[in-house]
Amino acid sequence: MGKRMLLLGVYGMEVVECGGALAINVQNGGESYASIMLSSEKSRPQITHAAEVLGVQMHFPGFQYGYVDVSPESKKKLVRIIREVKPDIIITQDPEHSFHDLDPDRRQAMVLILESIALASRDFALDEMPELNPHPIPTIYYMTPHHPNCVVDISSVWEQKNQAMDVLHSQMEFSGRHFEEAIEQKALETIVPAFSTLANDYEKGRAMHRVLDQAIHVYHGLVTHGHFVLAEAYKREGNFHLKELIE
Repeated sequence: MGKRMLLLGVYGMEVVECGGALAINVQNGGESYASIMLSSEKSRPQITHAAEVLGVQMHFPGFQYGYVDVSPESKKKLVRIIREVKPDIIITQDPEHSFHDLDPDRRQAMVLILESIALASRDFALDEMPELNPHPIPTIYYMTPHHPNCVVDISSVWEQKNQAMDVLHSQMEFSGRHFEEAIEQKALETIVPAFSTLANDYEKGRAMHRVLDQAIHVYHGLVTHGHFVLAEAYKREGNFHLKELIE
């Protein structure tokens, strides 16, 4: 049966990066939600469109680049979302990955997210949101982790996930410029033939992401002696509590 699933993300592309799990939950009769802390006015319609492709309901709490902190006011924004959605499962960034990632606000966001998950289950700020009850800490999965301990078969929603990535124009344009500046042309052409002839930054970024996304998902699926052709990798927080051993 489907669950109530909530992505607490920092940047917009995370909606698509774990879009397979979110879309499968919707496919199974569940409800999938996403909250993205940092997104520009320009990118929000694109992120919302990508979420719609995946069947995900979007929310933007309105944080600012460089100003993410762990103040009570910041915690209240995320606590409110958690108590409103009442998720069975939360997906968020990997603490280990966030520590090494040089994207701005990653580290502060990680502390804020985990503190907010903990506070959402307690008597924090109840007087300011009296219509919302505390919500117990749900099962937590970290997305794109350095050391995954489980994978999800996303073969059935692979095209859906690709279509969602297609609409992230700002991200694809950024990636197109980044790869062209960071990697020499000959090397780019080895994985994207005729890369230099592509029409614009969007086409270049999208072509690179198609190759990279397939490589990553095949690696976590088939290449690592797995059972799935295409898989998203996750790390579940804590032990797996099983009533019996499973295959």
